Amino acid sequence: MANGTLAVRDLSVSYGRAVQALHQVSLDVPAGSVTAVLGANGAGKTTLLRAISGTLPFHRGAVEAGTVHLGDRPLTGLSPAAVVKAGVVQVPEGRRVFGRLTVADNLRAGALGARSRKEIAASRERVLELFPVLAERAGQRAGLMSGGEQQMLAIGRALMARPAVLLLDEPTLGLAPLMAERIADTVREINMQGTSILLIEQNAALALELSSTAHVLEVGSVALHGPSPELAASDEIRRRYLGVTDEPEVVPEAHLRGPVLERWAG
Repeated sequence: MANGTLAVRDLSVSYGRAVQALHQVSLDVPAGSVTAVLGANGAGKTTLLRAISGTLPFHRGAVEAGTVHLGDRPLTGLSPAAVVKAGVVQVPEGRRVFGRLTVADNLRAGALGARSRKEIAASRERVLELFPVLAERAGQRAGLMSGGEQQMLAIGRALMARPAVLLLDEPTLGLAPLMAERIADTVREINMQGTSILLIEQNAALALELSSTAHVLEVGSVALHGPSPELAASDEIRRRYLGVTDEPEVVPEAHLRGPVLERWAG
């Protein structure tokens, strides 16, 4: 497992040389941390993960400028397989498990780049400790599992590659509240075990709770960034992303006595 900070510097990305999706985006994911990225749909969050993981060409996108490094190793321009080998693995939005393969086969697919059977066994043990249901469903086709179980499998499959940095794209999207809470608890546990995480999450309150630092993307640029507790306390963030509105002042009943209450009493 590689170590080091994931560093994105002045990253600009376009699709088809016509649509500017990211403009000079910079952020860090320090070793052992959780960094969150917030933003409305279309802000460029998923494009950021694609640029880091090397999957942009599959979506007709390209890095126009900027760099991505893990520690002192450059990732910009590497193939997705090379990025995974370097220590950065993405769990895409929508789970994307291999539906016709069994749970066990999905996990094996995640370990294709492992160096030894010992590494594979250790990774599988870690995954099954995090997600015991995957052991119970080892022989079941992944496509027959519930949405929450598929998300567990998608994360487990990524962990089989023993990443230093895990890229999570909307891990609780479409899940019932109880299952979303279980996934969030697992994200905490994965981080506590030493894996750094770059988290894209539509649930801003959850993202700020899980992360130490957060960045807000707007139309492909970083509009705000800072410690997550400070952003969570920001009036602007609370209004735009947490659904908190300014409450009208409540006037004590005693202050209403007189003409107002007299009119009602009459």
